[in-house]
Amino acid sequence: MTTLFFLPHTALANTHFDNVEGMSVQRDGKVDRFSGMVVDDDGRIIQLLDFGDDPEVGIDYYEDMQGRTVIPGLIDSHVHVMQLGLASMTLDLTETRSVEEALELVAAYTQRFPNRPWLIGRGWNQETWGLGRFPTAEELDAVTDRPVVLERVDGHAAWANSAALNAAGITAETPDPEGGRIIRKPGSREPAGVLVDDAMQLVNALVPPPRPEDRDLAFHEAQRLLFSYGVTAVADMGTSIEDWMTYRRAGDAGRLQLRIMSYAASVPEMLLIGGTGPTLWLYDDRLRLNGVKLYLDGALGSRGALLKSDYADEAGNRGLARLDGTQLRNLMSRAAMDRFQVAIHAIGDAANQEALYAIDELSDDFPGDRRWRIEHAQVVDPADIPLFGQHGIIASMQPVHQTSDRLMAEARLGPDRLAGAYAWRSIAEVGAPLAFGSDAPVEAPDALEGLAVAISRVDANGEPQGGWMPEELVGRDVALAAYTAGAAYAGFAEGRFGSLALGERADFLVLDGDPLFSNAEQIRRINVLETWIAGQRVYSAED
Repeated sequence: MTTLFFLPHTALANTHFDNVEGMSVQRDGKVDRFSGMVVDDDGRIIQLLDFGDDPEVGIDYYEDMQGRTVIPGLIDSHVHVMQLGLASMTLDLTETRSVEEALELVAAYTQRFPNRPWLIGRGWNQETWGLGRFPTAEELDAVTDRPVVLERVDGHAAWANSAALNAAGITAETPDPEGGRIIRKPGSREPAGVLVDDAMQLVNALVPPPRPEDRDLAFHEAQRLLFSYGVTAVADMGTSIEDWMTYRRAGDAGRLQLRIMSYAASVPEMLLIGGTGPTLWLYDDRLRLNGVKLYLDGALGSRGALLKSDYADEAGNRGLARLDGTQLRNLMSRAAMDRFQVAIHAIGDAANQEALYAIDELSDDFPGDRRWRIEHAQVVDPADIPLFGQHGIIASMQPVHQTSDRLMAEARLGPDRLAGAYAWRSIAEVGAPLAFGSDAPVEAPDALEGLAVAISRVDANGEPQGGWMPEELVGRDVALAAYTAGAAYAGFAEGRFGSLALGERADFLVLDGDPLFSNAEQIRRINVLETWIAGQRVYSAED
């Protein structure tokens, strides 16, 4: 058997991938099966073969795939690529199960890096800890006197010690910034140690930024991790100019293998990168700036998601509006006038309503194929769900959030407001295209786990039995399409990759099981054996 490895800028001749259990996936979930494919020296599929068919062109390389399952490369429709890579280079608290365990890791990290002026990390979750409150600066003070900033698992809050708060000049007199909140000590205005949403920048502005070589290494690590999960393309949500230049350096050096559909972190960065509109597809369909991501609210875990009514577990709090309605419409209009695609972060029901109303109002002014996106759409008032279908609004959702957030969502919303939460089927049934992802590094970029959750509403432990609000699960075909052809459509990439169709790039996975003939438990046991991009192998489980 001939083995092909990734060689930058090296052309391959026609390759016949034979003896496969292959599937080509369409946006509507329709699947066409094939037993072989021919890929040209540009990495494009030029023929799909049924059993017994012969290639119509000359073949230079032959790959016997040994009857294994081949599916399109999985597309993660909501990733923070550089944060995923940088997270591998900082303190990781995602597996901690108590504040004490987290503090032990901070203490060990302090000793491991005695010369770092700032200690940074991410991944804590007071809900997983069963803490019943946010952690405090004093708890961090007990293990180090150097400034510490630790991002919450959802990226919407930061836990800082007194040294960090003092460096930022945060005191009882410091007002909450617009779109942010400084958590205060009970009965006073003294900062307690947690900063929510836009208040995070008060401290983050002081943290030394990664060097270019750090970013290059982080991107290498992100690619490696994504390929191991079978992810061949992503929508990068919140691309900074530094991120963009990291991708460009990788592309120029032949090290860009992942396909990145980029959404700038702000309108100014969108204009700096794209100028007069979305960029061309660069590096053989591996990089394109599509548009901009706008943050409308925060997250449920930090009580920053914008709700129509008070949080069930915190009276008087309805979350944080990071943009008001006028600001949102102005930014959307500025992007749309140059045909940049708009992706709006909206988690709470009030935020989703605002986003839906804004899209409805602007659609007459900006007609045509806009593919407005709402990112997360976690809690939507059932009365507002039909608005998703009116303009074909793409619901970019993350199935694993449902299992991770289930108990917390019940506490935040209360039992009477759960209808419309993680409502994949209801949103799809009104005609909204689905695009599934992970929100990595908030969750692992494990698309097969997401597929298992999407069809079951059950976590890896089988809880809850029968599924959580099982009326909102979707079928295997719908879920797979949302991770492949639907995700490509959501990023204006249809016809380039995502389906394993004629003329598309040969991005595919070799699996040891067929997800369309598997239940959720079986899907979780499927292994990614190989990951291929443009007909070149970029990952093997054997390596």
